[in-house]
Amino acid sequence: MSEKLKVGILGGTGMVGQRFITLLDNHPWFEVTTIAASKRSAGKTYEEAVGDKWKMDVPMPEAVKKIVVQDLMDVEKISSEVDFVFSAVNMDKAEIIKFEEEYAKAETPVVSNNSAHRWTPDVPMIIPEINPQHTDVIEFQKKRLGTKRGFIAVKPNCSIQSYTPALNAWAEFEPYEVVVTTYQAISGAGKTFKDWPEMVENIIPYIGGEEEKSEREPLRVWGKIEDGVIKPADHIKITSQCIRVPVLNGHTAAAFVKFKKNPTKEQLIEALESYKGAPQELNLPSAPKQFIRYMTEDDRPQVQLDVDYENGMGISIGRIREDSIYDWKFVGLSHNTVRGAAGGAVLCAELLKAQGYITKK
Repeated sequence: MSEKLKVGILGGTGMVGQRFITLLDNHPWFEVTTIAASKRSAGKTYEEAVGDKWKMDVPMPEAVKKIVVQDLMDVEKISSEVDFVFSAVNMDKAEIIKFEEEYAKAETPVVSNNSAHRWTPDVPMIIPEINPQHTDVIEFQKKRLGTKRGFIAVKPNCSIQSYTPALNAWAEFEPYEVVVTTYQAISGAGKTFKDWPEMVENIIPYIGGEEEKSEREPLRVWGKIEDGVIKPADHIKITSQCIRVPVLNGHTAAAFVKFKKNPTKEQLIEALESYKGAPQELNLPSAPKQFIRYMTEDDRPQVQLDVDYENGMGISIGRIREDSIYDWKFVGLSHNTVRGAAGGAVLCAELLKAQGYITKK
């Protein structure tokens, strides 16, 4: 019998679900044994359920093609078959809150890509290199839910991944005011150019809910656990604009930062390149060897050249330069469906396993 943990993918037929499938193929710790989706897909093999809607740039793994898709609302049955689940469903937020808690109460840990529980006070929202200590709040959550091993953990929005790591690496210089504009890929909406032809040669200067997430979620990532809940940080103010651009994968950010201390450019670059977190220290399977790199070329990072840095799990920063109004400005790039979505959740699950929160049933 395999020693790997048995994993279920909830919402496995959508774009993020497909990304989970590809990232978990031949994973050293996890094995996809169960795939669940809506009633419409239930009863079909995964290959049949996806049909011509496979959106990844690699073939569907052979290991999942013949798995029969289950109804994701069949909580008890699915929970009996897996050690934990990834959640990547596309549903109403209130419905997601309810059914993710049902899985947790069925003693099945949930690592969610959804936004529904990001502001539930005792649910950790984790970028593993930045706030691995937030998993401590899980014990308080389990008391609330009445569980022994079931809980929910989430990853933050994809829009914050291209600039928040840099700001965290610069914590010693005390950034306190940030203006950021994100230029976001269409896969962040679960689309390809085939699905969304009107995005070709187009820009849409609005993405519903993204600006609020971009401004608020970093504060929760930087928060502290107090009285069994995570209290958001208040030492930094962020304002943002989020723009949809004709790019398939890769979110770019242009950011302007004020610091209480006065770092040099050399100090900023050194802080980025030397930054390590728990995933690097623990040598987690999906962890980038170097989390953040600095690119010296004037025209980098570029989506086409740099989005797959460290298998899509690394962050590329470039164009650090002094600003006439703010102190410093820079450009960041992250892969929105790898680091920003499924890959970030897989790394989160690896951290939770290493910390002893996810175990075999």
